[in-house]
Amino acid sequence: MNNRAGSFLWNLRQLSTLVPTGRTVRLYPLAFCRPNIAYSNWNRRNLLNTFGNKMHSSTRYLFQDALIFKSEGDGCQTKGISTATVFTVDKLLCPRRLSFDSKHFLVSVSELKKSFHQEASDEDVLTKRRKPALISSTKLSQECNSLSDVLDIFSKAPTFPSSNYFSAMWTIAKRMSEDQKRFEKQLMFNHPAFNQLCEHVMREAKIMYFGDLLFSLHAIVKLGIPQNTLLVQTLLRVVQERINECDEKCLSVLSTILNTMEPCKNVDVLLAGLRMLVDEQVCKIKHVFTLQTVMRSIGKDAPIGLKRKLEMKALKELDQFSVLNCQHMFAVLAAMNHRSIILLNECSKRVTSNIHGCPFKILINILQSCRDLQYINIDLFKGIADYVATTFDIWKLKKVLFLLILFENFGFRPVGLMDLFIKKAADEPGFLNVKSLVGILNVYSSLNHFYKCQTHEFLEVMASALTGSLHHISSENLLNAVCSFCWMNYFPLALINQLLQKDIIDDLLTSGDVERNVHRLHVVATCLKLDDAPCHKDLDLVLPQLPPMTFCPQPKVAAVLSDLLGEGCFSQSVQLPHNYFIDFEIRMDANRSQVLPFSDVDVVTSTDIQRVAVLCVPKSAYCLDSTHPKGYLAMKMRHLKIMGFHVILVNNWEVEKLEMKDAVAFLKTKIYSPKALSSADIHLQSTC
Repeated sequence: MNNRAGSFLWNLRQLSTLVPTGRTVRLYPLAFCRPNIAYSNWNRRNLLNTFGNKMHSSTRYLFQDALIFKSEGDGCQTKGISTATVFTVDKLLCPRRLSFDSKHFLVSVSELKKSFHQEASDEDVLTKRRKPALISSTKLSQECNSLSDVLDIFSKAPTFPSSNYFSAMWTIAKRMSEDQKRFEKQLMFNHPAFNQLCEHVMREAKIMYFGDLLFSLHAIVKLGIPQNTLLVQTLLRVVQERINECDEKCLSVLSTILNTMEPCKNVDVLLAGLRMLVDEQVCKIKHVFTLQTVMRSIGKDAPIGLKRKLEMKALKELDQFSVLNCQHMFAVLAAMNHRSIILLNECSKRVTSNIHGCPFKILINILQSCRDLQYINIDLFKGIADYVATTFDIWKLKKVLFLLILFENFGFRPVGLMDLFIKKAADEPGFLNVKSLVGILNVYSSLNHFYKCQTHEFLEVMASALTGSLHHISSENLLNAVCSFCWMNYFPLALINQLLQKDIIDDLLTSGDVERNVHRLHVVATCLKLDDAPCHKDLDLVLPQLPPMTFCPQPKVAAVLSDLLGEGCFSQSVQLPHNYFIDFEIRMDANRSQVLPFSDVDVVTSTDIQRVAVLCVPKSAYCLDSTHPKGYLAMKMRHLKIMGFHVILVNNWEVEKLEMKDAVAFLKTKIYSPKALSSADIHLQSTC
């Protein structure tokens, strides 16, 4: 019995040494401390229960920095502020454990419970009266219809964590139209409780759950609170300090936040921390959505090693990719500026095989990402073009035009889709503005696309629509439109006369991209002189000289011509009038059966001489995956024929693959006419 009493008295003395003299403080309803302290029924009864549950725990760790609230007087409250006596429990200096057996412990706890029962019950009543009801962000967003409603609820009875209020406001804002959202945001900034809410969030930032911290920062950024405010910068600093608390979900939210923020010192530091964290945890990421969000956020200047790690992780998870994941992978790789051919090829297959039902916005994003990554996939492009052509009637023409502009960037010519667009544009010309009209002309002239007998009608409709907007069109747009018409050998008089006005020419030569304007003006002048435009043959525009062209030597073709024709029978790198250049010139008889020696004799006027222009053409001069010449090459061929040349196109990539013997045979069939070759074969057979 003496042992039991001694043990009880010893423990009681230890407890009494922990509790110093109390002091009175003002306690607000939203206490800035950890939630399990501020709003839990933490009293001496619970304290003793903790002893019972963890009787082997050291009291030094059990009571560190604990707060015990005791009511003072009748516990009256004034305007939501309660008065309480706060006893701060200091850390135990002695690391000694409470040493007593289970029997002594049970008796001691029972007696202590009886002694404090009445006082604890009184404290429970005060705690319940002081503790506001917790409100989740989901419940707030369901009960409120505006951002001001949320702030009104906060001002009446704030609850922890304050991040719920910002999350609820962002959820409500997402349901609004843009105009309504703009108006509601202005009311939010002017609300008297807004500044108080911001202060609460800043004070709670270090103690709220890390996920709540990130969701509140995300909501704050999305609500349009300026990034340079103390609130946003404070939260960014706290996130930096606590970044090691990131799990996979937090990693996804943090990546989304960084995607939407402008660069600044704190954002850059946080981005560097995210990269280090991702580098360590990339193997632990389980969800494809999280992986893609992280890949999108690490930035184009991330280390190449980190990009490859993420690429390998994506390849390992490729079997888990949904169709939507494959569609988004293009934009993800473009955001990190990483051209993974394997990933792009696999995603292209999935996208092409599941193209039906794909939103138009996704198709546009895919093509834009392919352009940024310089990735070309013929099957993907054809699949998108065929799908849009099949469902052509459900799309707006402006959307289809945007798609065609992206295809033109690749040099891809979707014949079926472009034919459908010509028909529709000719029937409904009024739907397009000046910018759209100029874009259409650029696409069709660049890809050199004509559609049977409807092309002339189409060009007339385009010219008529632009003529109606002649007084609203800029000088540069007018030049671009006329240049496109000239490429297609069509000359609308009203537009050309407007372009040739002195003030328009002066404007083009002094503003904008002057070098590009000069080049296009030379094209217009050349077409007006050489093509069938008799009313403008006497035109003499005084334009700045174009920079000299750079000649690309073709040693393989030159060697083949020397072997086939002999030295002195062809000329290399020939500069012609109107700034045209040809790789090789050959002079032959009118039937192209015999090559004539090259001399300085004036043979241009002779009817017995045929001048042959050999053009060595790269792949980029043709439309993608075809031998259909693009607009400039087609115009050059047309003008060379007008100047008296027979034009031969030699594909560089084909000649480079051939052996010398095969290359000689290949060029021979190109240079000599079929009749000359057949007669040569007959002559050869007769001599055998």
